[in-house]
Amino acid sequence: MASRRCLFYAPGLVSYRVAWDWQRSLVAARRTQPHLEDVLILLEHPPVYTLGQGSRLDFLKFVPEQSPYELHRIERGGEVTYHCPGQLVGYPILNLRYYQQDLHWYLRQLEEVVIRVLALYGLEGERIAGLTGVWVAGYKVAAIGIKVSRWITMHGFALNVCPELAGFQQIVPCGIADKPVGSLAQFIPDVNLETVRHQLMHCFAEVFQVHLVEMEGPPVDAVAVRGFDA
Repeated sequence: MASRRCLFYAPGLVSYRVAWDWQRSLVAARRTQPHLEDVLILLEHPPVYTLGQGSRLDFLKFVPEQSPYELHRIERGGEVTYHCPGQLVGYPILNLRYYQQDLHWYLRQLEEVVIRVLALYGLEGERIAGLTGVWVAGYKVAAIGIKVSRWITMHGFALNVCPELAGFQQIVPCGIADKPVGSLAQFIPDVNLETVRHQLMHCFAEVFQVHLVEMEGPPVDAVAVRGFDA
């Protein structure tokens, strides 16, 4: 049987708000048109902090109203995290009715994508019971936070390839105070961001058993972005 097609976009450095609008537009379209193809967006963001829908403000080490930092409260689960250049952020827009209607399965699959990429470098990616994400030698290198509505996914994962990690010092990342944040560059000094991008793409295709089709232009269906409640 032919594998399911998934449209792949790698638009480079994109503001958080723009990418957020893309996701909401794609999800809204698939709620009413479930036959639409799945999408994987793999990009970077300028420095930005995001809070999950139930995130506690005491995990911030700054006062939001008095801060120069860009900050958004969004629909995903989980606590506060940080995005910046050098970190690859993946936003899968998948209809889980074509896979498994199981959120725990989906989270483990996203972790598996990262674990397979790490294995290509001889690194052992680890899961920690009760937590979500991937660790290497005690350092959290990948964070995961998702939103699923009518079995359509949004948000996703962030893999620290070669980012400037100082921004994480302004928060308690993911609400976990006793486990440091790390990056692939700590373990692979000559790691190449573009190479990791391609590896993530191929490992995603393997894990989810999809055929990725590379696309150009912004990943938005022919529907208006504004006015949709994702």
